[in-house]
This record gives sequence, structure tokens and C-alpha cells, in this order.
Amino acid sequence: MLLTGPGPRNRLRWAIHLIIVTALPVAAALTGADSAGNRGPALGHTVRGLLMVCAIQLSIFGVAFGLAWLASRASWDDLLLRWRGGFRVVPLGIAYSIAMRLALGLIVMIVVAFSLLLHLTTPGELPRFIEANRPDIDSLVDISALRHNPLYFWLSLTFVSFVVAGFREELWRSAFLAGLRSLWPRAFGSRYGQLGSVAVAAVFFGVAHLRQGLPASALLTFLGFALGLIMVFHRSIWPAVIAHGCFDAATFALLPLLAEKIHEITR
Repeated sequence: MLLTGPGPRNRLRWAIHLIIVTALPVAAALTGADSAGNRGPALGHTVRGLLMVCAIQLSIFGVAFGLAWLASRASWDDLLLRWRGGFRVVPLGIAYSIAMRLALGLIVMIVVAFSLLLHLTTPGELPRFIEANRPDIDSLVDISALRHNPLYFWLSLTFVSFVVAGFREELWRSAFLAGLRSLWPRAFGSRYGQLGSVAVAAVFFGVAHLRQGLPASALLTFLGFALGLIMVFHRSIWPAVIAHGCFDAATFALLPLLAEKIHEITR
């Protein structure tokens, strides 16, 4: 069963809530653009740097989310924080993460196939095409640290994937959706309206990751849409949090190998 719109709320308080929540991905996009000349990874080169970045990001999010909550006084159910489904939520989230990865892989293959069919590139130029359109991995994480520093590696797979990314970003999504539903219940409270709100949230989610390049931002917009659908379908953030965390953890685990393979193809 999908969500229905909540009852009447104080529009001004919810407007403040939505403005604050919307400012987070916009600020992430702007700061990412400002640091485009700095080729250092967002997560730093060392364990200490990674933990400092995570602490700063969690602190900024905590302050902003706290201010938004103080304005709206969003309830537990507004934010979809109830755990529903018992233990099966965990394998369900894992299954969703696998399905999303397969879907993204299929999308990439379709894009490459169409680029060949439309003569946007040729088989001989395919390495350069891949290099020009690959995600900017180096802007996110230090591949060498992932490969050679076990603590950096496991912190990325656990704390970064499930807390800094999974929980923080899905809590942002639930807060954003709650703001849309509360301000415009007729538009965003119905079954189809929720699809629209999920799509709007996905666009902002993609914008927040522009630092990684336009192709990656487009793929992450699709990923954000899928995570939003999971959230509203189950009326809970937790399947989406687990799916998001598993997806990111698998990505971090595969990045050293992926970077090596891309280097072999494009050199």
C-alpha cells in the first residue's frame, strides 16, 4: 500500500522545513563545483581525513535536519522511520541493491550500444568514449587507500556506506518527500503524486552528486528514483537504507578492480 497525504499542517512551518531540506543538495552541488579545480577525493586520502570529512558532513546534516524538524515537527510516520516487515527487511534491501546494480549495468550497456549504432563513437574509439564518460571516481575516494589501507577500506564499506550515505541520504529523502506531501497533499499525496515527488527528489539527489560528473549524476538520479520508490512502497526508509548501503559498499569494494580495468581499456 502506498502513502496518502497527511492532514492539514501549518504551511509556513512546512515551507521552512522544505526550504532547509532542499538547500542541502543544492549546497552540495555548489561546493562541489567550487572545488572542481581541487582534484583531491571528497573522502580524503587517510583514515583520519575520511573520519573528519564524515564528521563534518554528519554535523552539517544534523544541524540542518534539526532546524527543519524544529520548524515542521515532523512525526515518526511523516519521516517513514517505522521498521516494517521484521527481519525480512534486511534480505529485501540486499535484493533491491542487486536489482539496482543490474538495472544500472543494463542502462550503461544500452547507452554504449546506442552510441555505436548512432555513430557517436566507433569500436576503435570506444576506450576514449569510456574514458570521457566514466564517473570521476578520484573526486570521491582515494583508490590507492582503498587498495592498501584495510581500515580505510572497511570504514568505507561500513560507516561511509551505511551511515554517511545510506541512512543520512535516505533520511534526507524522507524529509524532502514529507515536505512535498504536507505542502501540496493533493498533488503529492496520491499514488501517482508520490511518483512525482520521488522523481523530484531524485533530480535533487543527482544534482548533489554533480562533483562526480554528468554521466554519474544521471545514473545516480535513476538510483535515487529507485530508492524513493522502495521507500514509499514499503512506507519505511529502512529497506531503502539497507539497499543504499549495500549498493555503496559493493561499489567501494569493486572500485580498485574497476579503476584497474578502466585503465587497461583506455590506455
